[in-house]
Amino acid sequence: MASELSREVLIRNIIALKSSETKNLVDEKIKGFLELRRASDELLFKELCFCILTANYSAEGGIYIQEKIGDGFIYLDQENLERKLRIFGYRFPRKRAEYIVLARRYMNFMKKIIYSFNDSKLARDWLTDNIKGIGYKEASHFLRNIGFLDLAIIDYHILNLLSKYQVIKRPKAMTRRRYLLIENILRDI
Repeated sequence: MASELSREVLIRNIIALKSSETKNLVDEKIKGFLELRRASDELLFKELCFCILTANYSAEGGIYIQEKIGDGFIYLDQENLERKLRIFGYRFPRKRAEYIVLARRYMNFMKKIIYSFNDSKLARDWLTDNIKGIGYKEASHFLRNIGFLDLAIIDYHILNLLSKYQVIKRPKAMTRRRYLLIENILRDI
């Protein structure tokens, strides 16, 4: 009973946000995400690189590094990309440089692949199966950033919020199954 009451409080808070200034900020961000649907393969690839970088790292740090490296994500070899990541204070330079260089094999037809799916969940599955370093959260993040708006980005903030309102018991680890279960709970809310 307590969790149902807490869930209702959470829903009321969400409804209140929908009629606040926050809605206007969210709408502006969404407009920008939808504009990326017309972006080039290279720009989509750099967005994918940003999402690879933000796994277990901050968005602010990812933005900083993305601004510093720019087109280097496209042309730097693995060793030089790793060196740049290290220079800019990135936490996992070796692995992320490897993941980015491996992902380049899809760079020139990223748009064709991603937009060929008629279901964003299938696009996300393709990303998690084919892009090393991309899990469900990062794939959902990337897809949201390029205009797919029906997937949840379940990070620790969302988990803490759902736990606070007793909607879920905060999981110790996030498996694919748990991710999809929590995403369905969010969809219901």
